[in-house]
Amino acid sequence: MINLISSAITGLIIGALAQLLYPGDQPLGFWMTMLLGIAGSLLAGMITNRGKTGFNRAGFLASILGALVLIFAGNRLL
Repeated sequence: MINLISSAITGLIIGALAQLLYPGDQPLGFWMTMLLGIAGSLLAGMITNRGKTGFNRAGFLASILGALVLIFAGNRLL
């Protein structure tokens, strides 16, 4: 249960930072911001994790980059 709560909080932080860093207005609500951060973390984790566990700064930055990629892809598709 605690893993779900920490994933949601981390996803919200990552999604909010990605929205702040991406140029232009991103009209995403609270839940979509959280899902964006979680999806960005999953995307970055699939590419960079290589079996490591725990928190590290490089993984956090990669998660933000993953969320930025998702914002970019979403803007191009819509």
